[in-house]
Amino acid sequence: MTELSIFYAVLLGLLGSAHCLGMCGGISSAIAMGINQPNRHPLVLLLSFNTGRVLSYAIAGGILGGLGWLIESPTTGLIMRSIAGLMLILLGLYIARWWQAVTYIERLGKHLWKHLQPFSKQLLPVSSVPKALLLGSIWGWLPCGLVYSTLIWSASAADWQTSALLMGGFGLGTIPAMLVTGLLARQLQGFLQHRITQAVAGLCIISFGIYTLPLSGLLQSFSA
Repeated sequence: MTELSIFYAVLLGLLGSAHCLGMCGGISSAIAMGINQPNRHPLVLLLSFNTGRVLSYAIAGGILGGLGWLIESPTTGLIMRSIAGLMLILLGLYIARWWQAVTYIERLGKHLWKHLQPFSKQLLPVSSVPKALLLGSIWGWLPCGLVYSTLIWSASAADWQTSALLMGGFGLGTIPAMLVTGLLARQLQGFLQHRITQAVAGLCIISFGIYTLPLSGLLQSFSA
């Protein structure tokens, strides 16, 4: 794992923040506005919620990265990196709102989420740090094309520790938008959901997807 990979993971989270508004922005706003205790600042609960969410991403990355390690081989690594690059290209098209194919991937997690959702409802309204942390750890498993695409990319490292760190970095990249969304929802929403912002973010992710593709390895495989 290189520092550049962690940088890209954080950058993916930042660039995908526009998507986070629709998936998790509502719960962040609800946490911030649902606090009636004058001695409890909403930022504390928002940080706790997002900490739980990032931890769930890291756990998912560790699990999938461990599975990738078990089946690691030169051919498998080439296939995984190719899939990861293609997923990032699809994600960029999705963020830019040019093609919504990633939404089909989100359906894969609906079966798991229908079992977790009842537990998340029991934690509302969020009135304490433990409840916010637990809610975030559950919310991190919400079906999300952005998370799934990044998860497949991180799994191409074929190492559970690296994949966990990459997913943790991705989660950290989404925190600024999530925090500001909870406190200044309207001001941030207008910027992140502007078509130019989405197009620039999408193009950046597409470029990273092309960079991730093992083009030289693929050419050698076809020429062999």
